Formats: sequence, structure tokens, C-alpha cells
Amino acid sequence: MANKRGDALELAVLGLLNESPMHGYELRKRVTSLLGWGRVLSYGSLYPCLKQMQRDGLLTVDTAATETPVALTSRRGKIVYKLTADGKERFATLVSAAGPSAWEDENFGVHFAFFGSTSAENRLRILEGRRSRLEERLEGVRVSLARSRERLDSYTLELQRHGLESVEREVRWRN
Repeated sequence: MANKRGDALELAVLGLLNESPMHGYELRKRVTSLLGWGRVLSYGSLYPCLKQMQRDGLLTVDTAATETPVALTSRRGKIVYKLTADGKERFATLVSAAGPSAWEDENFGVHFAFFGSTSAENRLRILEGRRSRLEERLEGVRVSLARSRERLDSYTLELQRHGLESVEREVRWRN
């Protein structure tokens, strides 16, 4: 998983499967809720990720939970995924990462969701990094708003004010 979204997806899948085995549909619902508002995870993103993680030895199919008597149903049984020992180790590595990618917008919510599995020291580093990133953004929005206030129409100005209030609210929450 080389990109930021892939890192968040890998962490989310590993973290959820660390809690309990589950099938793809349930994983998709739960990962979508972790990724946050407005970010829907498609099956076209999830299943290639799951297949790659299987090839990498991070997860396996739980054959005992997957078997469904064919005579009882015309549908194929749900494939239930569970972590391997390597998957648990990879989750521990990802959840302990406290660098800049952990506090960026794309990954912060997923890291925050698994703070229960993160050391207190790393939680603090992630929260401090997030606050710093938000304060930088806040200053940038304030400067931009001050520079362009007279050139903006009322709708764009209100959108910028809303963005400013959102960032201020998150900074207050972090503090």
C-alpha cells in the first residue's frame, strides 16, 4: 500500500480484523464509517486490498466461518477474513506509527479510531502533530480570508468562514 488512502485502508482493515473476523460486506460498512463523512469505500478498492493482504500473508479466509451448505441456499457463502500472526504484527507496526502521515486528514481519523491499541506516548505525539497541522491550516485560512475578503462574493466568503470555524472547532477540541 503505497499511497495515503491505501495506508488508511490497510490500517482500517487490519484494525477491524484485529477486533474480530468478518466478511467483506461488514468490513466495507465499518471501514467506510472509519474513513469519515463523504468518503465511501467501494468494493473495487476493498477487494483488491483484501486479495493483496492475503497474498502478503496478513490475512486468511476463515474456512470454518465461510462454509455454507449449498443445498440450503442458492447464494454463495460469505467469505470471512481473519488476521494471521503477520497481520497482527503489521497492525501493531501501523498503529504505533506516529509520524506526519498519522495526523494528516487522510489518516488521522483511522489512527484515532484505534487509539485504544496505541501507546500513550504515540497518542500524544499524534494529537500534538494534528494540532500543529490544524494551527498551520488555521493561519493559512485566516491570511487567505483577510487578503481576499473584498474580492469574494457572499457565498464564497461564507464558505471560507465555515472552513475557518470548522478548523477552529477542531483545534479547540484537540486542546
